[in-house]
Parts: sequence; C-alpha cells; structure tokens
Amino acid sequence: MSQNQTPRPTESELEILQILWEYGPSSVRFVNDKLNEEREVGYTTTLKLMQIMADKGLARRNTENRTHIYEAAAGESDTQQRLLNRFLDRAFKGSAMKMVMQALGNHKTSPEELDEIKALIRRIESEKD
Repeated sequence: MSQNQTPRPTESELEILQILWEYGPSSVRFVNDKLNEEREVGYTTTLKLMQIMADKGLARRNTENRTHIYEAAAGESDTQQRLLNRFLDRAFKGSAMKMVMQALGNHKTSPEELDEIKALIRRIESEKD
C-alpha cells in the first residue's frame, strides 16, 4: 500500500502506534497495560482496535506464536509527515508559514525551542544557497 493509500489513524489508533513506536513489537496485553497508565481501556477494546489496525494496514501482526505480536507498519516520522501534510493542506491551505505563525502565536515557546527553530531556519537557508 502506498503512502497516499495508507489510511489515516484515528486518535485511538495513533495512541497505540505511539506505544508500538516507543517499545517496538508488542503484545496486546502490553499495549493495553500502557494505555491503562493514562486512562482505563478494556483489553477487548485494545484487541479489537489492533485487529482493525492490522486489517487497515496500520500495523502488522505476527501469528507464529500463541501470543500475537503487533508492530507498526510504517515508521513514526513517515506517519507524522503524512499526517502533517494532510493537516497543512486542509487547515492552512498548504501554507507552512500560516501554520507556524499560528503555533508560535498561541503557545508559550521556550527559549530552547526558539533556538532550535532558528537553527532549523538557518540550516534550511544554507541548503538553498
């Protein structure tokens, strides 16, 4: 399935993907335990979501052992880029500047974050030269 055909994960699916990206291939029990650290989620709900994710192509399921192990089908940065591109296109009509101005104007940005942003801008400018 190509990047453009990969379905956009729901918020619940994205929570599961975050766990799979952080911890690697995991059992449903492990993922459910991690989800329950933030809020109560039933095991069968987690199981069903992960089965749906496998059917949609968001996750891969290894059924070689009794305990099925799931892993993210796409990398974290690839998924973030795809979601960001869709968001940028839909919410800001493709204008990265509008998005950045909105983000910086509505949130308290630490001096360290501002330094990182400035360094990124300098790097992008130097690559264009």
